[in-house]
Amino acid sequence: MERLSYSLKDVSEDYNGPVGLLWELIMGEQIHVGGFKSSMALAQKAGIQKGWKGLDLCSALGAGCRFLVKNFGVTMCGLDGTVTMHRKAQERAEQEGLADKIELRLGDVTEIPWPDNTFDFVWGEDAWCYVVDKEKLIQEGARVLKPGGVMAFTDWIEGPAGLSDEEAKRICAFMKFRYMENLEGYKKLIQQSGLTLVSVEDLTPAEFASYVDLYIRMLTDQLTYDALKIIDDDMEMFQAMGAEMAFMGEKAREGKMGRGRFIARK
Repeated sequence: MERLSYSLKDVSEDYNGPVGLLWELIMGEQIHVGGFKSSMALAQKAGIQKGWKGLDLCSALGAGCRFLVKNFGVTMCGLDGTVTMHRKAQERAEQEGLADKIELRLGDVTEIPWPDNTFDFVWGEDAWCYVVDKEKLIQEGARVLKPGGVMAFTDWIEGPAGLSDEEAKRICAFMKFRYMENLEGYKKLIQQSGLTLVSVEDLTPAEFASYVDLYIRMLTDQLTYDALKIIDDDMEMFQAMGAEMAFMGEKAREGKMGRGRFIARK
């Protein structure tokens, strides 16, 4: 897939503004497909254990960290490059009484500010698609894992049917992705980092299109007023967002884009 020119700065500008609020409105605080159910499946497949120390890369609002602390008895660190998301994550950890179990830092996930062999697991949910250099991201994630540690993540991917250049450009421009990996691409990056693949699952046919349809229905049938309020009643922007989401749903049904789940061990 052709690489576009988007950078961390472009993504941060989007998520520091109304885009972040819109995604939270329709997807909830976790801002990923499948919410709690998906997080639980990922954690169980990864074998997360009480007392472990984890790192959430692209931790956004910190919901992943809070989910893991509350449901699996771990301690967490989170790293994200968006100022507004980082601030809100800190506030929400304090509000939920979890600040003593969660350390949040602002920074670039391709330059992880922790030493080698620090974490029992590295975690990511539907956010590494925004990272410009996914190879370096995974290498850095592998570096900070302890021997025997687990890398567990889900992400938006190019589906097995493949996107045309024009389709890929349209989706990546809307989402501010440099590009999307596919299953084989991620498998290669994981193996090159020195990690051992445990499992790779294509979630595209089972769920992705249905969730996109759900988000469109939420926007058009229930949350129209709330969404318009976020974007200063810009109906043109609202309709454009709906059209782009519908396009993604169409491509998902064609098997051209979707979602994968990956587990690897050091």
